[in-house]
Amino acid sequence: MENFDAIVIGAGVIGASVAYHLAALGVKKVLVVDRSMVGAGTTSQSSGILRTHYSVQENVDLAKRSWQVFTRFSEYLGDEEASAGLVKCGYLIAAPEGEKLEPLRASISGQRAQGIAVQLLDRQQAAELLPIARFDDAALIGYEPEAGFADAYMVATSFAKGARRRGVVIKEGVTVTKLLTEGDKVVGIETTAGSFGCNVLISTQNIWTSELAGWTGAAMPVKPERHTVLSLEGPQPYTFSMPVFKDLGSPGMLYCRSYGGSQMLVSEGTVGETLEAPDNEQGDIPLDYIAEVGAQVAERFPSYETAGLASSWTGVYDVTPDWNPVLGRLPGIGGLVVGFGFSGHGFKLSPAVGKVLAQEAMGLTTDVSLQPYSIERFAAGSLLVGRYGAGAVS
Repeated sequence: MENFDAIVIGAGVIGASVAYHLAALGVKKVLVVDRSMVGAGTTSQSSGILRTHYSVQENVDLAKRSWQVFTRFSEYLGDEEASAGLVKCGYLIAAPEGEKLEPLRASISGQRAQGIAVQLLDRQQAAELLPIARFDDAALIGYEPEAGFADAYMVATSFAKGARRRGVVIKEGVTVTKLLTEGDKVVGIETTAGSFGCNVLISTQNIWTSELAGWTGAAMPVKPERHTVLSLEGPQPYTFSMPVFKDLGSPGMLYCRSYGGSQMLVSEGTVGETLEAPDNEQGDIPLDYIAEVGAQVAERFPSYETAGLASSWTGVYDVTPDWNPVLGRLPGIGGLVVGFGFSGHGFKLSPAVGKVLAQEAMGLTTDVSLQPYSIERFAAGSLLVGRYGAGAVS
């Protein structure tokens, strides 16, 4: 049985980031296994939005560190060919009078306290940035110029390439079937390609974390939840120069961005369809749902009342009870580090999360404390629920 210093399960954007950072921090023998291909799972379904706006302050720190990587991605990886596909267009968020107003005000205040450059705009200024939208009901508008969107698949494959250049072995099309243990310590994995030993195992299994729960017997509070993304072709183009927009005044707390330089990519930032079992295949999209989201879009973007549906797809979140991830070690199980339950914002945080999970696996001090993200928080009632409520990417 071949032995490694560290093994990573999952080659999505989180797993690829972990692998890269393990190698960059000096771990000599690293193995990554994935049931499919690098970035081919839920990573490939990401909307790719990048922002530091969070009402959970711990997430602001991770997002800020990640943004610093995205803005100098090729330099960070030491590969001039590496690209995140970054479009730096800014992030606009607005709330009307009502229940979302004070949470937005508090979130912006928290961002500023952590050194994020967030501007408060009036309606005219917002309309100048996003002229296809109406802001007549907006009571508070925040603008984060250091934000935008990128390509999650490109990021995952670039991290994987960087990992391979540093000696990491990545085995695609390999399914883990069980963990190998000695007492209460994980010492390896059994797979469809044989058995492999390790000093530490890092699981980034995403919606398949239920498998880890079965292997360990530990409760993993995570469920797969399907969300729908639409691409709309309107009479007025949503250009790359226009900011990402978060509409706290819409029933679905819509988020929108440019897609292809002219279309609008739009989805709801609320609870989706809970799946009985992990499955990232494309789901059915009812016409009623398309009409419902279209009506919300037309309320904010009047010309889009006549927009056509250009394309659509579904993506699956790995959702925890408080819509925030579990990061770190599990009590009573040695040799295992986990990262799961990103609930729709894994890509935004992937550079920083990959690094802190690698640091934790190596026994180093992590860049940010993982204590708030521990699995024990659920039993202790110390949930990381955002100001916009459970079921919101906040």
